[in-house]
Amino acid sequence: MKMPEDPFILELLPEFFETWMNDLDNQLPTIMKERDVKELYRFGHTLKGSCFQFGLVETAQLGIELMGTSKEENWDKASELEKKIRQSFNEMKEFVEANLNK
Repeated sequence: MKMPEDPFILELLPEFFETWMNDLDNQLPTIMKERDVKELYRFGHTLKGSCFQFGLVETAQLGIELMGTSKEENWDKASELEKKIRQSFNEMKEFVEANLNK
């Protein structure tokens, strides 16, 4: 897991993670339930862009994969990616919290 080194960005990350975890809890389940390919693509695109802005390349790549699953309408793969995205955010959140408190 590669994390940004800029102290300013590191300070912003806890709020960034909280916002994304909220989106994963509230928006993505509805998108998945309704099998809304356009919204799944948009969600992946937004994830990709916002993560690249913060230097979170691995998670941005998951957003790109999610965009691809929307085009394929591969809901099983989208579900797997949701788990990977959650895991990625949880790992980064733990890392940032541990390092901000030093």
